[in-house]
Amino acid sequence: MATNKASTAPVIWLLTDNKPGHRNQLKGLGNRLRVKAGASLSWINANDIRVPLWRALLGMPPALDTSLPRPNLIIAAGSSTQRLLLALRRLRNAKTLVIMKPWFPRTWINGSIIPAHDGVAQNLDTLVINGVINTVTPLAQITDKPEALVLLGGPSPHFDWDDDVVFGQITHLIDEYPQWRWTISGSRRTPEALRARLDELSSTRITVVNPDNTHEDWLGHRVAASKAIWVTPDSMSMVCEAATSRVPTGLFHLSERPGSRVASGVQQLVQTGYVARWSDHATVMGGNIGQETTLWEADRAAQWVIQRWLSPGKGTVQKRHKRKTT
Repeated sequence: MATNKASTAPVIWLLTDNKPGHRNQLKGLGNRLRVKAGASLSWINANDIRVPLWRALLGMPPALDTSLPRPNLIIAAGSSTQRLLLALRRLRNAKTLVIMKPWFPRTWINGSIIPAHDGVAQNLDTLVINGVINTVTPLAQITDKPEALVLLGGPSPHFDWDDDVVFGQITHLIDEYPQWRWTISGSRRTPEALRARLDELSSTRITVVNPDNTHEDWLGHRVAASKAIWVTPDSMSMVCEAATSRVPTGLFHLSERPGSRVASGVQQLVQTGYVARWSDHATVMGGNIGQETTLWEADRAAQWVIQRWLSPGKGTVQKRHKRKTT
């Protein structure tokens, strides 16, 4: 029985460019497919495989590691993985999926998962999601301890970054809520000058963390120990990770740049109640931002993938649908 179960478990290839944000999306979806469908995951670094454009256009697979199990589903995230995805699209019995708006016509592959801020309409083969997929699992219970987490990005094309504005908002919160303990973490994009100013805040109730010295699970552990989270809005991935946790999350105020789709996506999260504006900081620190539904796009995307391609008999259903529509 165990052998049969293992043989019928779906095999999924995850094509990565190893950029942290893209890898995080693949890991988040892959983890949920492993939990919900018993999927076996194989990681493939697209940077190690040269795919000429003609191979991608013709759907001709390059030479790959022969020890790889035959896939049922191939998922790619990141622009530099898309040639490899296209080259693999004709592999027998393998479906292809991209987590982003691709540069090629979406009809060339089996499916796409695309953030709402990219302005693509949802259809049978396209799932539109709020924000971006991540590895965070919503917490069943939020701590009662007055612990706050501050996550900082840095200059980006989507917001006008200002060290003084960010630092001023952080110190305002610390002064306004003296009974709270604070953990402050920058990122690789946080300017060195701001990092130095933050280091000077270190005290018995303020911990300033160097992101280069944290382990892979550090963020998950800190989120789970927090009663409130504050994030700069320039990083959609950080905003979505905080919102997915169910911990009340507020955004520091930075001026949006006109025409930014990322800024538009962040505002959609505000409007739907997943995160709060800086002006609502009292609500965030009070433990309630009015979030009625849980943002868990990795789980929703996994369920969509399973229903589309990994449920028993799905191949037959799809063939019937294609015959009917043609």
